[in-house]
Amino acid sequence: MQVYLDIALIIISIALIASVVLQSKGAGLGGLGGGDTGSIHTARRGVEKTLFHITIGLSVIFFILAMARVMITG
Repeated sequence: MQVYLDIALIIISIALIASVVLQSKGAGLGGLGGGDTGSIHTARRGVEKTLFHITIGLSVIFFILAMARVMITG
């Protein structure tokens, strides 16, 4: 069971990293490091909104899997 949880955690973590990186649209490498791009925050629409919801879902799944892994390990 631990092996399956480890594999699931690795897959979810890679997907979560990819979704977070994809959210930094047009910010360049400075935006990834926290640099100020000078842009005004606008409402999320379409693909951005879907990607935002996917990121939230992946983070919840990651948290649940991590807690299950800790409980199984003891």
